[in-house]
Amino acid sequence: MINNKSKNTAVIKAEAKRLGFLSCGISKAEFLEKEAPRLETWLKKNMHGEMAYMENHFDKRLDPTLLVQDSKSVISLLLNYFPSEIQNPDSYQISKYAYGTDYHFVIKDKLKQLMEFISEKIGEVHGRAFVDSAPVLDKAWAAKSGLGWIGKHSNLLTKQLGSFYFIAELIVDLDLEYDTPVTDHCGSCTACIDACPTNAIVADKVVDGSKCISYFTIELKNEIPTSQKGNFEDWMFGCDICQDVCPWNRFSKPHNEPLFNPNPELLSMTKKDWEEITEDVFQKIFKNSAVNRTKFSGLKRNINFVKD
Repeated sequence: MINNKSKNTAVIKAEAKRLGFLSCGISKAEFLEKEAPRLETWLKKNMHGEMAYMENHFDKRLDPTLLVQDSKSVISLLLNYFPSEIQNPDSYQISKYAYGTDYHFVIKDKLKQLMEFISEKIGEVHGRAFVDSAPVLDKAWAAKSGLGWIGKHSNLLTKQLGSFYFIAELIVDLDLEYDTPVTDHCGSCTACIDACPTNAIVADKVVDGSKCISYFTIELKNEIPTSQKGNFEDWMFGCDICQDVCPWNRFSKPHNEPLFNPNPELLSMTKKDWEEITEDVFQKIFKNSAVNRTKFSGLKRNINFVKD
């Protein structure tokens, strides 16, 4: 294996760009000291609601060396999903990230290609790919790798493109050059906090997951509490309110990933169309979509809850 940190780092970043990633940042694989007390407090306050899996693998969430033996570097990557066209604004809404093919499939494929490239060009490198399906604190790693700062809504923000992108990682046993964090540019702005209809943003960078519309419409398997009736502003799967109102998102640019393009029907459907949706239409529109997580029955539950 060629042990040339500078050259290897440049080669990996160039290939990430070629694969369509917005940006690539690298940080040292080590225990996330600052995140440990924050995560512990968040869990103790039950801000994960019924997302019991958030309690699992506490140590692994904070220490990448427990996920990949002898790991040296965390390679963080961003992939844009901001659409060129959005849904009929008078209709029930789904979060923009779920418009097209489920991002897990799209990103996993790109990460696999990047991992193969690294082994081919650099030598035998061991590592694992992660797309929010394992105990990895993606936003913390992306911020540590200089890809942006954590906004008050707890999403990663960049001056150039706002926050409509996915975050993924490769954790590898390869020494690379590390990037440094960028400064926070939220200032005194509280647009996201003020706009959240369920008051889920309880403090700077702290979201009570159990109050978030995304939690209610995706993660919650039981009935949605009646106390939330009238608070969802037509969101039937996920929610983009805190991102839509963020001033930095005026710089969002449409993605160029064909797999993220929605079924055209999705954009034009009216409230009546959604209320009358059949399982066949659901399967057709959301064939390979992340919306499948809530299933047809879950989407119907959400529509019934948000309709007048």
